[in-house]
Amino acid sequence: MITAFVQFRLPQPVTREKARETFLGTAPRYRETPGLLRKYYLLAEDGSTAGGIYLWKSREDADRLYTKEWEEFVRSKYGAPPTVTYFESPVIVDNTTNEIISDS
Repeated sequence: MITAFVQFRLPQPVTREKARETFLGTAPRYRETPGLLRKYYLLAEDGSTAGGIYLWKSREDADRLYTKEWEEFVRSKYGAPPTVTYFESPVIVDNTTNEIISDS
């Protein structure tokens, strides 16, 4: 499994309420994304940086989303270009399902 950490600096800080409204507006586009297991939207406490944590089945699945078109969508929606950092995720602890998941 792969975890992608996406972040972008906002042109102006936003409130949690405004971020929540914006995030809810974009969330449906990720519902049917092949290979995406989970996405967490993020907002820094000071409202100046936003982004997401994405858990993917594979790097190939992630690469299908992070295209120039996706980058332009983020830039147009949030006013800043995103950066994407990838991490291997060989083990995950999920306390909501009481599981330890390994990508063996």
